[in-house]
Amino acid sequence: EVVKEVEVVKEVEVVKEVEVVKEVEVVKEVEVIKEVEVIKEVEVTKTVVLKESTPEAALQLLTLLQQDARFIDFIQEDLSGYSDSDIGAAARVVHEGSKKTLENYFTLESIRNEDEETSVRLEEGFNASEVRLTGNVVGKAPFNGTLIHKGWKATEVKLPKLTAEHDASIVAPAEVEL
Repeated sequence: EVVKEVEVVKEVEVVKEVEVVKEVEVVKEVEVIKEVEVIKEVEVTKTVVLKESTPEAALQLLTLLQQDARFIDFIQEDLSGYSDSDIGAAARVVHEGSKKTLENYFTLESIRNEDEETSVRLEEGFNASEVRLTGNVVGKAPFNGTLIHKGWKATEVKLPKLTAEHDASIVAPAEVEL
């Protein structure tokens, strides 16, 4: 009988319970609502109704300026041959007569009451027919600027009435002395 020594290896399986913790990244979806203000530029087509003006009132004014101030004569004259003092004397006559005509037939008021060369502020909605913006006009009101001229507004016009037969185009009739 042969006896052989054999090494006996006993395998033991050790089972250990291990708690496995799995990291989970939670992604939460958040709905972001952006409120977007949409500004539409709307082109506004404005129907402009043009008033038909008759020349009679303008011709009548020209007639009055000629009668009181010799306005047309002064403007039509070639002044190149006259001295400055002669022109100044003639201008005085035109100035005084023109002033008389304006005072007799028109009531005029300043559009702005501030002193010229002072700062003024024009709010949104200012009357663009009463105020002309000059210089670097950019953006929209309010505007801050310097009053250059007060402006004039006719509040009353008292032109004489004309007969139906009157030819207003004759602003200064020819004169013949007998």
